[in-house]
Amino acid sequence: MALYPYTLQPVALNLTEAEFYQAQYELFASASPSFGLKSLKTKEWIIMAVVVILALAGLVFVTGYSTIIFWLMLVAVAIYLLVRTLGFKWYVKREFEKQVAEQEMPDEMRQMKLGIQKHGLVMVMPTIQPDLAKNSQARGMQMRAGSTQQAIVPWTAIKSWDETDDFIFMMFEMKGQQGSQIVPKRLQAQKFPIATVRQHLEAVVPVRGLQTEQLQPPA
Repeated sequence: MALYPYTLQPVALNLTEAEFYQAQYELFASASPSFGLKSLKTKEWIIMAVVVILALAGLVFVTGYSTIIFWLMLVAVAIYLLVRTLGFKWYVKREFEKQVAEQEMPDEMRQMKLGIQKHGLVMVMPTIQPDLAKNSQARGMQMRAGSTQQAIVPWTAIKSWDETDDFIFMMFEMKGQQGSQIVPKRLQAQKFPIATVRQHLEAVVPVRGLQTEQLQPPA
């Protein structure tokens, strides 16, 4: 295996509520059908082009009240483009907000530090209270006792992962417990090797895509 850079010490995650929901929205949007102009199929462009050409030809060669139908054809094309792009984008955002309305960012993510080593992903936090420890175990992390709590997720424990422009998401399973983790790519500025994370994830799970029935924030 090639040598990749690793962290000398864990880097503070410093994840905010706003960033947490941004991460969830990016993941949700990436799993939804695209809604930009690039998402339009060739067949759709051809149909719209034909309609526009006919409408323009009608406006040129026809006079009087009969031109109304051709104006309506142009308006219909414009409305279709708006619905297919901005309208669908609004719909996706509304559906996302409905799904996460009652979700909260896990408390341990506020103070978590992340490290990358050859054997796995390192998660470090200050000593946590029993209720927070229980929450961490529910996320699949076995915490070590001491002034800090440390969990190591072996790369082989990663079951699925995905990536957006700003985040890397991963789901793992340890001792029968399932967990998940968000890694903001901004950590690269703090010498957190995002490329190394991707290299290890691709080695254990070559095909990207979270294996979840519903894309919801980790709990």
